[in-house]
Amino acid sequence: MTTALRARGLRKTYGDAAALDGVDLDVATGEIFALLGPNGAGKSTAVEILEGLRDRDGGEVCVLGTDPALADYRWRARIGVVLQEARDFTMLRVGEAVRQFGAYYPAHRDPDEVIAAVGLTDQTRTLTSRLSGGQRRRLDVALGIVGDPELLFLDEPTTGFDPAARRRFWELIRSLRTAGTTVLLTTHYLDEAEALADRVGVLAGGRLVEVAAPDKLGGRDQAQAVVAWEQDGKRREQTTTEPTRLIAELAARFRGEIPGLSVVRPSLEDIYLDLIGSDQEGER
Repeated sequence: MTTALRARGLRKTYGDAAALDGVDLDVATGEIFALLGPNGAGKSTAVEILEGLRDRDGGEVCVLGTDPALADYRWRARIGVVLQEARDFTMLRVGEAVRQFGAYYPAHRDPDEVIAAVGLTDQTRTLTSRLSGGQRRRLDVALGIVGDPELLFLDEPTTGFDPAARRRFWELIRSLRTAGTTVLLTTHYLDEAEALADRVGVLAGGRLVEVAAPDKLGGRDQAQAVVAWEQDGKRREQTTTEPTRLIAELAARFRGEIPGLSVVRPSLEDIYLDLIGSDQEGER
């Protein structure tokens, strides 16, 4: 597999505080990579450096074969960016904004298809200043993908989306990956990371503490399961590394259905909080 972006020893400080303290990161071409971490962990700083929007203090970065700090307009035409917040062109209508952004690229997607993909067809002629917060976020996404980018950066893309809109957005991102687009996203929604990402990386204290597939992060796939059931009017449970064997034994004991059966392994949230320190998330 080829590498869409690579960072080695990435550093950024603000005064005496290290926002990024020697981060190494690789994202493969065609994968969806989710960057997780509490507020202040350095996610947005890292993404902005990779986008060429912020200078770094140290380290090496290569994105689509180019150092973003030295990139020209041809490189920028190959990436798409959805910032955490954008508030420009408030006097343009939705359709006008998407068409204008599309015109900035040598090749772009059909603006009407992009507007439909983010669920804004009914707002095509609405002034952007009159959009709700969630609708404005969908417009931000539309502007990020209209250029048909090779690499798409998404910084908290579904903030303000209702559950149905989030699911539609997930399908859009999956379709982009199927078409060959590489996606790097930051998100606070762990279900979003689990649903979309091929791999996740966890930033804490300016360092990348672990990178793995969501189901393997922190040894999640090897973690013990808690099997619980009802017996003699009481709730019973047993921790085991072999839940299938235990369930088979219980099925034989009960001669069929096991009353109140549940099998629970650590969730991605459990593992994530262990990696960052659960008290850190509450303080930030």
